[in-house]
Amino acid sequence: MAERAGAQISKKAFIQSIVILAVLMLLAGVLTLVVPAGRYARVMQGNREIIDPQSYQQVAHPDYPVWRWLVAPIEVIGSPDGVTIVTIIVFLLMVGSAFAVLDKSGILREGLGRIVHRFGHRRYLLLVVISFFFMAMGAFFGIFEEVVPLVPLMIALAYVLGWDSLVGLGMSILATNMGFSAAVTNPFTIGVAQQLAGLPLFSGVELRTPIFLAMYVLLAIFLLRYARAVDRDPQTSPVFALDQVERVRFSDTAQAFETGKASLGAAVAWFGVSVVLILLVLVAAPFVPAVAGFSLPLVGVLFLIGGIGAGLLSGAGGRTVLRAARDGVTGIAPSVPLILMAVSVKYIVVQGGIMDTLLHGTSQAFAQASPFTATLMMYVLALLIEFFIGSGSAKAFLLMPIVLPLADLVGVTRQVTVTAYCFGDGFSNLVYPTNPVLLISLGLTVVSYPKWLKWSLKLWFWVVLVTVAFLALAVAIRFGPF
Repeated sequence: MAERAGAQISKKAFIQSIVILAVLMLLAGVLTLVVPAGRYARVMQGNREIIDPQSYQQVAHPDYPVWRWLVAPIEVIGSPDGVTIVTIIVFLLMVGSAFAVLDKSGILREGLGRIVHRFGHRRYLLLVVISFFFMAMGAFFGIFEEVVPLVPLMIALAYVLGWDSLVGLGMSILATNMGFSAAVTNPFTIGVAQQLAGLPLFSGVELRTPIFLAMYVLLAIFLLRYARAVDRDPQTSPVFALDQVERVRFSDTAQAFETGKASLGAAVAWFGVSVVLILLVLVAAPFVPAVAGFSLPLVGVLFLIGGIGAGLLSGAGGRTVLRAARDGVTGIAPSVPLILMAVSVKYIVVQGGIMDTLLHGTSQAFAQASPFTATLMMYVLALLIEFFIGSGSAKAFLLMPIVLPLADLVGVTRQVTVTAYCFGDGFSNLVYPTNPVLLISLGLTVVSYPKWLKWSLKLWFWVVLVTVAFLALAVAIRFGPF
């Protein structure tokens, strides 16, 4: 069977997430039976509806039968949030399809090949340039799972340059994850979370860009120090002995960096134009109301046109491009029921009349905390949920409706809340053994999970310190617009 293009959600990860979300739905339903119903008054502040924190009062329980818990994932589509939910789902499918085509047609490999040919004679410069390339792909376009097929190429390149498989993992999947987490315009985390928060799409770049650059410097220092240590004494590598066998197996893979396929030049240029148009939409969205209301679907359409057009120009053939696009859709399609189930947790709680009661009770605990402490609690909450639910979009639908009203009540801006969520959702992806992308990536190498964890822990220690510092800054300046 031919290898399927794009990101493919494993059956084990899908079933695990389904079970967890089903339990959360049932728990939400049970809470509607035992928790008193209550209600806050809502007031308009500008164009936003917010809670009046002094207005909570208990009310009679609404009639909400048990059987409706089970159909909540369908009912939620017809709720006031339904249009937003459907828009985001369609967007995810379009982006997943586009990247599958870019993967299958070899355009991503071509881009890497050109970087290698330009900087290959300067090893350390090449290391930081490729790391930046992968970080930017994660930070601006939300690529993460899609990088897995490129991991063997990066392992091969690391061997060719005299390093080990840890460097190969570091400048590919680790760099992508750092960018995905220190997101600037990541549509799967920043885009979804800001849409749910009612924030201008991809707003806040004035702080997100320094965060991205700080994380890049942190990663570059980490990788350069390790690569130089391996250069001084290759046997200091934790995988030195195992790598000796792998170098032979990967020798042919290194030839994949040989470029010269003329048709890919036009394909890369086509996708480059699409990227420029996407960036123009992102820049215009905060300032042009007509664009702001349609920026998310517009970005999705531009991604799709860019990916499909580039695939056709690459010479891959119409049937191959269509097959890759289909694989991209089917690969990301399992996230749809996960998103609907995640949204249903909030929907059940709201329909049962206890959402405001839960907010009132939780706000009492939050009320004793400073805005910074409350922000750290949101960060930790996202870190904990990440252990069970890997999908960033599904987790956003689960967490954001809960933490956003709490943030309003305790004086934390919604932009800070989105930032804390993105940090918690992203950086733990390559720490937890429950993440399928980590396990698949390690499975392509000789690196075991304990060796990976021991090697990367020093980096994660500094990541935690730097992200906490940025959250403290965000709280201090009331990072907004709101």
